[in-house]
Amino acid sequence: MKRKRSAGDVLFHTLNYSFFGLFTITCIFPFYYLFINTISSNDLSTMGYITFYPRGIHFDNYVSVLKIKGLGHAAGVSLYRTVVGTLLTVGASAFLGYLFTKSEMWGRQFMYRSLVVTLYFSAGLIPWYSTMHLLGLTNNYLAYILPTIIAPFNIILVKTFIEAVPPSLEESAALDGAGYMRIFRSIIFPLITPILATITIFSAVSQWNSFIDTAWLMTDKKYYTLQYLLWRYLNESSSLAALIKSAQNLGAVNMQNMQTPTSVRMTVTMIVVLPILLVYPFFQRYFVKGIMIGAVKG
Repeated sequence: MKRKRSAGDVLFHTLNYSFFGLFTITCIFPFYYLFINTISSNDLSTMGYITFYPRGIHFDNYVSVLKIKGLGHAAGVSLYRTVVGTLLTVGASAFLGYLFTKSEMWGRQFMYRSLVVTLYFSAGLIPWYSTMHLLGLTNNYLAYILPTIIAPFNIILVKTFIEAVPPSLEESAALDGAGYMRIFRSIIFPLITPILATITIFSAVSQWNSFIDTAWLMTDKKYYTLQYLLWRYLNESSSLAALIKSAQNLGAVNMQNMQTPTSVRMTVTMIVVLPILLVYPFFQRYFVKGIMIGAVKG
C-alpha cells in the first residue's frame, strides 16, 4: 500500500530536490559557460557579453587552436601517461592490497607501516628531483610512469575493501588446490571491481592533470604534456593569440572570430578538460555499486 504523503513529506522533498537541483546547476554551469564562450563571437566574449547563451556561433577557435604546433603530440603524451600509468597503478594497487591482507606474508606489518608513513612524510622537492636525476628519469617517459605505480592511498582502499570479502570464498578455492595468483585472478579481482573503478578515476584524473613533473624534469619539447602546454599557453595567451592571428588569412576570416587571449585560454582549457569529463560516465555505475555493497546485511 502506498503511504499518503503528509505536508511535511512534500515540503521535505521539495526543499531536497530544489537544493540538489541548484547544486547540480552550480557544478555544471562553469563548464557550460566555458563552452558557450568558445563557440561565440570572440569580441563579445572578450567584453563579457556571453553569459547564458552563445551569440555569433562559430567553431573557428577549435580549428585554430588544434593547429597549434606541438598540441597533437602533447595530447598523445598525456594520453600515453594516463592509459599506461593508470593501468599499472590499478594493477599494482589491486595485487598489493590483496597481499597485505595475508597474515602469512613475510614482513607484512613492516612493509605496510612503511607504506602508510609515506602518506604523512615527504623528503621534499629537492631530494625528489635529485633522486629522479640520479635514476636517469629526466627527459624520459618513464618519469611519468614509475613514480606513480605504488600509490599508498589506493592500496589502503583496496586492502580495506578486500577485508570485507567473506574469507570462506578464498578458503573453498584453496581447498580445491588454487594458489594465491589463481584466487586473486578468479575470485578477488572480479569482486573488487567497484573499488578498482574508483581508484581508476583517481589515477586517471591525477595523471591527466599533472604538469609539475613535466616542468621540473622535461626540457625536451617531445616530452611535453597537454596540461603543461595549457599552463604555458595560459601564461602566454596574448602572444599565442597574436601568433594564431598572424597565421590566419585576414581576408578570409571574419574579424569577429579573430583569436583573442580570452578565446585562446578558454578553448585550450575546454580541449584539455573535455576528455576526462567523457570518461567519468562509463565508471558511474561502479560508484553506485560500491556505495550499495554492504548497505544491506543478511
